[in-house]
Amino acid sequence: MDSRPREVDAPSEAADGAAVPPIAKVEVEVTKPRNDKRGYRRVVLPNALECLLISDPDTDKAAASMNVSVGYFCDPDGMEGLAHFLEHMLFYASEKYPIEDTYSKYIAEHGGSTNAFTTSEHTNFYFDVNNDCLDDALDRFAQFFIKPLMSPDATLREIKAVDSENQKNLLSDPWRMSQLQKHLCSNNHPYHKFSTGNWDTLEVKPKEKGLDTRVELINFYDSHYSANLMQLVVYGKESLDNIQTLVESKFCDIKNVGRKQFSFPGHPCSSKDLQILVKAVPIKQGHTLRVLLPITPNVRHYKEGPCRYVSHLIGHEGEGSLFYVLKKLGWAMSLESGEGDWSYEFSFFSVIIQLTDVGHEHMEDVVGLLFRYITLLQTSGTPKWIFDELLAICETGFHYRDKSPPINYVVNLSSNMQIFPPEDWLIASSVPSKFSPDAIQRVLNELTPDNVRIFWESKLFEGQTNSTEPWYGTSYCVEAVPPSTIQKWAEMAPNEDLHLPKPNIFIPTDLSLKKVEEKTSFPCMLRKTLFSRLWYKPDTLFFTPKVYIKMDFHCPVSHSSPESSVLTSVFTRLLMDYLNDYAYDAEVAGLYYAVMPNDTGFQVTIVGYNDKMATLLETVVGKIADFEVKVDRFSVIKETMAKGYENFKFQQPYQQAMYYCRLLLEEQTWPWDEELAALSNLEASDLENFLPRMLAKTFVECYFAGNIEPSEAKSVVQNIEGTLFNSSRSVCKSLPPSQHLTKRIVKLERGLRYYYPAMCLNHQDEKNSSLLHYIQIHQDDLKQNVLLQLLALVAKQPAFHQLRSVEQLGYITLLRQRNDSGVRGLQFIIQSTVKDPSYLDARVEAFLKMFEVTLHQMPDAEFKSNVNALIDMKLEKYKNIREESTFFWREISEGTLKFDRKEAGVAILRELKKEELIEFFDNHVKVGAPEKKTLSIQVYGGPHSSEYEKMLHDAPPPHSHRITDIFSFRRSRPLYGSFKGGAGQMKL
Repeated sequence: MDSRPREVDAPSEAADGAAVPPIAKVEVEVTKPRNDKRGYRRVVLPNALECLLISDPDTDKAAASMNVSVGYFCDPDGMEGLAHFLEHMLFYASEKYPIEDTYSKYIAEHGGSTNAFTTSEHTNFYFDVNNDCLDDALDRFAQFFIKPLMSPDATLREIKAVDSENQKNLLSDPWRMSQLQKHLCSNNHPYHKFSTGNWDTLEVKPKEKGLDTRVELINFYDSHYSANLMQLVVYGKESLDNIQTLVESKFCDIKNVGRKQFSFPGHPCSSKDLQILVKAVPIKQGHTLRVLLPITPNVRHYKEGPCRYVSHLIGHEGEGSLFYVLKKLGWAMSLESGEGDWSYEFSFFSVIIQLTDVGHEHMEDVVGLLFRYITLLQTSGTPKWIFDELLAICETGFHYRDKSPPINYVVNLSSNMQIFPPEDWLIASSVPSKFSPDAIQRVLNELTPDNVRIFWESKLFEGQTNSTEPWYGTSYCVEAVPPSTIQKWAEMAPNEDLHLPKPNIFIPTDLSLKKVEEKTSFPCMLRKTLFSRLWYKPDTLFFTPKVYIKMDFHCPVSHSSPESSVLTSVFTRLLMDYLNDYAYDAEVAGLYYAVMPNDTGFQVTIVGYNDKMATLLETVVGKIADFEVKVDRFSVIKETMAKGYENFKFQQPYQQAMYYCRLLLEEQTWPWDEELAALSNLEASDLENFLPRMLAKTFVECYFAGNIEPSEAKSVVQNIEGTLFNSSRSVCKSLPPSQHLTKRIVKLERGLRYYYPAMCLNHQDEKNSSLLHYIQIHQDDLKQNVLLQLLALVAKQPAFHQLRSVEQLGYITLLRQRNDSGVRGLQFIIQSTVKDPSYLDARVEAFLKMFEVTLHQMPDAEFKSNVNALIDMKLEKYKNIREESTFFWREISEGTLKFDRKEAGVAILRELKKEELIEFFDNHVKVGAPEKKTLSIQVYGGPHSSEYEKMLHDAPPPHSHRITDIFSFRRSRPLYGSFKGGAGQMKL
């Protein structure tokens, strides 16, 4: 596939026009999508801070993002990670708000979220918050850039947080391989640097040189954070004039120290860094081939979009493409191409191919075929019809882009402000509007064998390497690959029929909106038969030519054993595999589809433009009806899945804890090692025998929403029924109501604490341990739900502050709600290198005792503020058809059918008393509460193996029970009832 990130959103028509105060306003004609009612204004403050103000009368959330044109390229030599560390430190406190965590606490208590990230040349800080709190939120946010406080104590604590963040990444292949690519570049270019930082770079080495990290941090801030290097986006409900007044008052005190824009000329690669083949040993199973070629950055010619054109062709997956040929040969599982790391000064074009075991043996042929395809493109000219197709797809995508959450939108735009001129802040490089054969040819001419870096990753290289990358410890070796060698590979590669793609039949041409006869707020059941049920919801909010379709195939045999579960997964993957050659064009044109296993069988999803939806859906259903097992593709899918199972043990410890929790609580879930064992023994004939049995009892639950008329939805489902149930080729038969599957959840014992200790599956290498502390509370009940949501809102930030910021237990520290098929509770998740899970568990209990006092002493005004914040969150409007459909589909798929859940919750909140929240906490969450049901999952990393052994030998504490066997435990416990009954028989 073409691996360029797809733009998430961009706005539309500026509904401005009001008179504005005379301060530094600069009128600019901004290119916008067609149907947007938002207003936009560019303002430059007297301190040279450039701002984009956005007024959206329909928004429920306000948001802001500050992009600072300073990143890790600016790190001083010998203090790697300083820019990233500064990003962390600005969250602590300021001269105006000296109490630690004031900003984050305010945001969390007013329905918002906040975060930041550091890249090579910029650092981005952002938040969202309920509308009426923008003024106070901006006041706190602005202090990051005016007068932050960085106390010695906070500095030391946060170095530990950065170190914990780095520890989390040490066994992550994406981080390791990215750093290896940087390592094998010129030492004199900042691209070579280590960006995250750790205890060594931020504490030990500075001390050895007589440096005080806090002093260096303050100096870095004072010399680099200058208003003229910042770009601010503020998004609110108010008028542009009011937002401008707000911004001028809050941000005018940011100092402009007159810093020139940082620039880093030159390319990271000198001649010695090219024409190399790097063999590297990854953590996970699998073979990855990365072919990197330095090119002219696309951003210099973004209106022509040469890189987009080239990556569209090299990453294509239709007939005649490079991937099509590699797949047919059984050599590749996936292919991505596009611009990888880039700045204005340099860029790498990357082609990333996941190889099969056989493909690994044919690496030279794979590279040879890639360069043969590039030669084809270099010598075929640049057909304008391909550019015109791309332009049509990109223009449609821009003008009909879904509205996204304001927090995502402001980050996207503030990042664009650093790169593009004001008129292109919204459109950026998303629409290549000028056809330039010369620009395209220039990029193609840079993709040559004398300009290549090949990174080849496989566990098979263990023992064959001679070097180690210093930051992550990746083993590797480097070999020279002269152009003549690659030329020879191209000549020796199989003679396959590589050619340009055919015209794309899925590009939408009818973008008209259907008439909605009856405006309804909730889905209705349009049709019900023995074979299927159809829920329908017209688009009454978004007015875009898009649909959202879900079809759940309920097949009881699908998950009746580990073998059935694996065969269902193989079937869905093969189905996607068979569809790819034809349906890849649909995805390129903005019509997305997926076939995946789910709890009760498998699911078909289609989202995108409605124009060609029926064509795609009929093809998918036809493939199900006519499914045949191709032995060669079965083998590739089996190999892919086997590697996925084998790599399970390399998941982060907190992810392993989440897996154990699911295994303990959900009926009919199977352990990964049993599924791997089942997969190992499977042959293609097993799938051939299984499929008729699985489909012999099928019921299809359908949801159609968006720009589609009820008659069309009925007709499509009728045709599906005809194909699957009522034709000569039918494989499906109806599912009797008595055999409908339900997903039921284990009920924990009141007043008892269960705990399940386990060694991390990769404990030899894994330094992190993790805890998942789960408190099960109730099954779906509107009043209880609201109390739980309010408690989670009130406790979330104090938990993070105490366990992460103060105690520094680990970078990953969070408190959130858990919902297992309607059974709800709270869960704490902590991952730590410094403390073992038993200690972490004790600290969670200590926090709950501390929080008990906080809750009981909470002022009435603070309680009311939190209630209002939750009401605002519940009343937040859906931004697009996906958001709306996700909510309604969950109600349908879980059988609860509470389509007015949000409105009912608000009504309860308006009457809620503080005493009710305290009583809820005291009954269900408080340490020692009589109703409390707790499950503590403890995953021990290598450094804590002795604590694990001690845990196994110690007797359980009072009112505690150690789980020694997951499945004995699961069988011994009663289950919550299910809301889901047979067809049409649902408990409401």
